[in-house]
Amino acid sequence: MPAQIDFKSGSEVRSACRNGELTGQTSGLAPGYAQANLVVLPREYAFDFLLFCQRNPKPCPLLDVTEPGETSPLRAAPAADLRTDLPRYRVWRNGKLADEPGDVSSLWRDDLVSFVIGCSFTFEAAMLRAGLPVRHVEQGCNVPMYKTNIACDPAGCFSGPLVVSMRPMTHSQAVQAVQVTSRYPQVHGAPVHFGEPSLIGVGDLSRPDFGDAVEVRDGEIPVYWACGVTPQCALMNAGVPFAITHSPGCMFVTDLLDESLAIG
Repeated sequence: MPAQIDFKSGSEVRSACRNGELTGQTSGLAPGYAQANLVVLPREYAFDFLLFCQRNPKPCPLLDVTEPGETSPLRAAPAADLRTDLPRYRVWRNGKLADEPGDVSSLWRDDLVSFVIGCSFTFEAAMLRAGLPVRHVEQGCNVPMYKTNIACDPAGCFSGPLVVSMRPMTHSQAVQAVQVTSRYPQVHGAPVHFGEPSLIGVGDLSRPDFGDAVEVRDGEIPVYWACGVTPQCALMNAGVPFAITHSPGCMFVTDLLDESLAIG
């Protein structure tokens, strides 16, 4: 991540992605602007995936859905181009990861429907304002993400485990984090678990399924939030012939302000 670049807005981040200046993770960039996960599917699978999101709102809180073939999410960022404005994408073929390009313009089709899904990076600014630690930002790496033994509610061809992101903190900080992040239900909201990892099927914290391991210091516990990488596991299980997603940690930065998604 090019920390020397001070991005002031979502449009600045998107421009840097489009120009090839930004190719890494986006946590901490453009504070105050909501970040989002991306899932792009052929129209024939769009209804099933929409139903999957509705049945699993913690990991899949929808911010926007496009018409088939549309390249701009009209609510989240009407001037954006979803083909170029993320640092890195994942291309899936028959449920298997086929490529991780920085641009998917050549792959775009008129039948593709895009789902813009809330991301926990959005509430990190509120956590930092509250004096809470965000370890992966401190360490300049990607947030650690883990598959759990918690099953999502299936819909059509889509099913799979809940994926969580983890941020370590003390017990008292964890209580405060619940209070802070519960104001943001459209970007995963409050944690789904904290404490003993094995209770949700997480093994070695030093070996995340996605992202990078972070330091867990003495007196700290792991705190877990539902994660927007969950749909990628569902895509693998479904074996859909073609799909595009964000690469974990390389988010779509919208024009929506964090506080516009807050409640209370």
